[in-house]
Amino acid sequence: MIYVVIAFLWISICLYVITGGADFGAGIIELFSKKTYREKTKKIMSKSIAPIWEANHMWLIIAVVILFVGFPTIYTTVSTYLHIPVVLMLIGIIARGTAFTFRNYDAVDDSWQKIYTQIFYYSSLLTPFFLGIIAAATISGSIDTEAKDFLGLYIFSWLNPFGISVGFFAVSLCAYLASLFSLHEARFSDALSVMVKKARETAIYVVATGILVFLSAYYSQIPLLNWIFSNALGIVVITLATISLLFTNEAIKKKQFLLVRVFGGFQIIMILVAATYQHTPNIILFANGTHLSLFDESAAPKTIAALGWALVLGSIFILPFLFYLLISFGDQSRKSKAKS
Repeated sequence: MIYVVIAFLWISICLYVITGGADFGAGIIELFSKKTYREKTKKIMSKSIAPIWEANHMWLIIAVVILFVGFPTIYTTVSTYLHIPVVLMLIGIIARGTAFTFRNYDAVDDSWQKIYTQIFYYSSLLTPFFLGIIAAATISGSIDTEAKDFLGLYIFSWLNPFGISVGFFAVSLCAYLASLFSLHEARFSDALSVMVKKARETAIYVVATGILVFLSAYYSQIPLLNWIFSNALGIVVITLATISLLFTNEAIKKKQFLLVRVFGGFQIIMILVAATYQHTPNIILFANGTHLSLFDESAAPKTIAALGWALVLGSIFILPFLFYLLISFGDQSRKSKAKS
């Protein structure tokens, strides 16, 4: 049953990165859009994230619950040594959701709308940045449990060149996903050419920040290149991710925008596999060379068994309603298009 729990953990993280990434990226794309196109971009992005807005945090909650119940030592380590970026990320999630709600549904249209919009923009930018920093800290060996001062224990464990570069990479990925997901919603509007341009621009940003990640890893003496390219699997997944970029561009030219979304999700999965498979099941690497393993730090067998069955049974109830949600929003989009 431990493999079932780990599988659910990994799938939850993947789905949160894909759906949450597209969600956060909507605010990033809108922030960096020209003012002349910003209103159109806002409408397209709102339609694009409507089926997954806030519902995507379900995957984050599932991942947190799995760590809390099934791997308490790992949960405690992250919430202790990385509590600052974790709190900042959670504040960003709350602020973003609140600002999005008030700027769209506030009964009074006044100067507060500008404040809500700015909060939405910058929380969309900072939340994935800190999510990337947290991910980088767990694999970089920067968490020093033997440090004797506050900075060593709780600041430099995540605030370092590698963490910052991964944060920028996460922001670029979110913007890239949002631009890809938005193409389907923009297919009948005059904003399509703008969104296609955004998709190609953000793809360049992903490549550029990806190179920055490798350079910072080399500078920080993190064997990232060795992890990814030391065996066949790493080479295969990176090759597939690169090739899928070409297929994505071709699908955009042919206006096969649902296929574009599939390719975007596939690329994210390949990146996550490349970044994690080499040291899995060691989920946290420490500065002193030790690590925390999903197998070694799991809860009691009975707890894991109960958690595994809860996840399996819960998915039977949750997933059909999630798909119904996606289909319902799709039907609404088609109906609104038919009426117009």
